[in-house]
Amino acid sequence: MRAHAVTTEVIPQWDQELLFDILNKISDVVLVLDADTTIVFANEAYAQILGVPVSKVLGRKLSKIEPEAAAIDVLRKGRVRYGQSYLHSLGIHVIGSTFPLIKNNKVFGSVSIFKNITEVVHLNQELKRTQGVADYLKEQLEQWEQLPLSFKEYVGQNPRLKETLVLAAKVAKTDSTVLIRGESGVGKEVLARAIHNCSRRKDKPLIKVNCAAIPEALLESELFGYEEGAFTGSKKGGKLGKFELAHSGTIFLDEIGDMSIAMQAKLLRVLQERELERIGGTKTIGLDIRVIAATNCDLEAMMEKGTFRSDLFYRLNIVPLFLPPLRERKDDLMVLATTFLGQFSAEFGREMSLSPHVIRVFQAHDWPGNIRELQNVLEHACIVCSGSVIELQHLPGYLISQNDIRHHHDRPYDVKETVARVEKEMILTALATYNNNRSQAMKALGISRRAFYDKLRRYGIEK
Repeated sequence: MRAHAVTTEVIPQWDQELLFDILNKISDVVLVLDADTTIVFANEAYAQILGVPVSKVLGRKLSKIEPEAAAIDVLRKGRVRYGQSYLHSLGIHVIGSTFPLIKNNKVFGSVSIFKNITEVVHLNQELKRTQGVADYLKEQLEQWEQLPLSFKEYVGQNPRLKETLVLAAKVAKTDSTVLIRGESGVGKEVLARAIHNCSRRKDKPLIKVNCAAIPEALLESELFGYEEGAFTGSKKGGKLGKFELAHSGTIFLDEIGDMSIAMQAKLLRVLQERELERIGGTKTIGLDIRVIAATNCDLEAMMEKGTFRSDLFYRLNIVPLFLPPLRERKDDLMVLATTFLGQFSAEFGREMSLSPHVIRVFQAHDWPGNIRELQNVLEHACIVCSGSVIELQHLPGYLISQNDIRHHHDRPYDVKETVARVEKEMILTALATYNNNRSQAMKALGISRRAFYDKLRRYGIEK
């Protein structure tokens, strides 16, 4: 067989053929350099890595091919080097040892013996990512509410809401970036999960990042990850960022309007290039992700003030979805209240309902905290209430005045007033239940049209 070597004094002539035959039969790469970094020998394992005949690299300088190679450092320092390294020109990871060849106290060459562990490294990275996703989901499982998994389970019949859901269902089938707009508590995260669970990525992770909850100093490392030793206190082995955890799935960037201008620029690059570099790293990592962002901020006003980048806005605003506040969809109020009440009834082990007085307070309230506020109010009431009917005194204090409670309890034995109050509350409840459809309300109450309208006038609820 032909020897893959350049004849120099590095390898003695008397045993070259036998030595070459032995080295070409082992699976590890063997690479020999002279003092000038010229490649004087390389075995067949090296040829397999290169994908070209070794004869094409013999006589070439390694310093031109791989300037950061461990062998060059060994030639320079004359010390053995062990461990793992990355060959940038070949795009492979290797592990092994490089020894200096010394004669008369002078380094005249080096020999490197190493394995190609690229596949192992990639498998390890995938294992880390999978473990990271598992840890993230385990952490979130304890915090997240039981959210709807499809649009059919999204509670609400309001026309504006339906328009948003129809558009969301269409865009869910694509990989287009979505920007969900709406006040705090309107259900932006619920909609994001519904989009993800109706997409082709539904079996892949949905990773949430609350841009407002993470300190600015930590946000970059949370999003993009970091390599070991990237900064003081960094985790051994480095850490995968949320973007890598979301690879092949969806990343949900909540409260995107709270991100600083500096971070917006870095995020924009990742969204444009679909690749990133970890903090302290030099390797580019490709991404296959779907991006859903959400905000309660007026981004247009922020762009005018220069606090939100216009190029990032147009990158995110490909398909905008707007969720109306609860005060603009009062027709869904009792449907939502009934849904939450059913959940809490099951949790607390007893059936609970709302009194007519509570329904009236609910209808009059503006719900600045939107659906989240309604849910919290009902949970509070279910905890406080020991019976089956939630009354005014079971609601959080800010919802009602003391006059309301006092009036509710005054003169409990005045039959005429009590009958009138109960009758009025029943009419209000029926109207609320049937979305102000008077025909259905009077039918449910079992009274004639003439009597119904007479009572509306008597109790001052004609409108």
